[in-house]
Amino acid sequence: MKWKYPLSDIDLGKKEVEAVLRVLRSGWLSTGPVTERFEKAFSEYLGGGYAIAVSNGTAALHLALAAAGIEEGDEVILPSLTFVATANSVLYVRAKPVFADIVGADDLNISPQEIEKKITKKTKVILVMHYGGYPCDMESILKIAKRHGLYVIEDAAHAPGSEYRGRRCGLIGDVGCFSFFSNKNLATGEGGMVVTRDKELSVRVRGMRSHGMEALSWDKYRGRLSSYDIRGLGYNYRTTEIQSALGLAQLKKLDQNNKKRKKLVETYRSELRKVKEISIPFSYFKGVPSYHLFTILVAPFVDRNRVMARLKEFGIQSSVHYPPVHLFSLYRNQVGYKKGDFPRTEEVSQREITLPLHPLLNTSDVKWIARKLEEAIQT
Repeated sequence: MKWKYPLSDIDLGKKEVEAVLRVLRSGWLSTGPVTERFEKAFSEYLGGGYAIAVSNGTAALHLALAAAGIEEGDEVILPSLTFVATANSVLYVRAKPVFADIVGADDLNISPQEIEKKITKKTKVILVMHYGGYPCDMESILKIAKRHGLYVIEDAAHAPGSEYRGRRCGLIGDVGCFSFFSNKNLATGEGGMVVTRDKELSVRVRGMRSHGMEALSWDKYRGRLSSYDIRGLGYNYRTTEIQSALGLAQLKKLDQNNKKRKKLVETYRSELRKVKEISIPFSYFKGVPSYHLFTILVAPFVDRNRVMARLKEFGIQSSVHYPPVHLFSLYRNQVGYKKGDFPRTEEVSQREITLPLHPLLNTSDVKWIARKLEEAIQT
């Protein structure tokens, strides 16, 4: 089906094409000099730290946990209202995912109070996800982590450019993990980034990224090393020069496109304020989000599936972010979660609809979508 208004779209232009062509003409496609430049530029954009480019956001999460030494028997506290990759990464290191409920219908992020309730002697990490690009209550979460001696890992897949009290998301906790999947604010098709201010952690992540090797093919090509040793288990999570070239071009557009997203969200909120059958999370958020998602909650008496079907008839793509991870069969069967464990997460997930939001839309598009949404709800 060809959507009139897809959920997401990518702002690609001549700069991206030229950047990719330069890589192809160079003859070097695997991790190399362009990736090094992308890592440096991304680190500078965030305001410091070490940045390690990887193959995708899931790999970033896996490497962050592995480099922190998380292993079987450890527990990681995280939200259930997230993409399943956040939780899967915990299973990759054979740790136990311990879910915590969200704040509520106005704030879909993990609740610091619920985090505190879940801490045991086995807890090693608090893994937060900045839902829709709206930063979590990091001050409270960092205080909890400090009291209990825990790592804080940020799943910042939604949050490139988001700021919490003057600090960019991804460098607030111990490690930040970004995704550059094609629906993200900074899109390279696939790809991701691990960022940290901790030099030792960065060295471990960089080694694990490429089989545990002390050097990459690019290092050997430059004559820096003729052989290498393997000191620990690693993975093949390298990125490519093509992805990094796209990343550099997209990074230059990120702030401008986030501003476009902000304007579109403001238009949505203004147009939908009169629709009594919905509420809009994060309406009173104070801070600098990346506006990755625009979500609404329909009233409990509204048939969400019918509304989404009507939107489809209008050519408007919509989605649900997210089905609760703890209710997937894998997590029911392997970890023992059940319906009713996290009531706020479950209630929100039954009412949430995500509407189109990307920098190729304009305010007229959003006004039309808002009118059709109201029509879909009220007819």
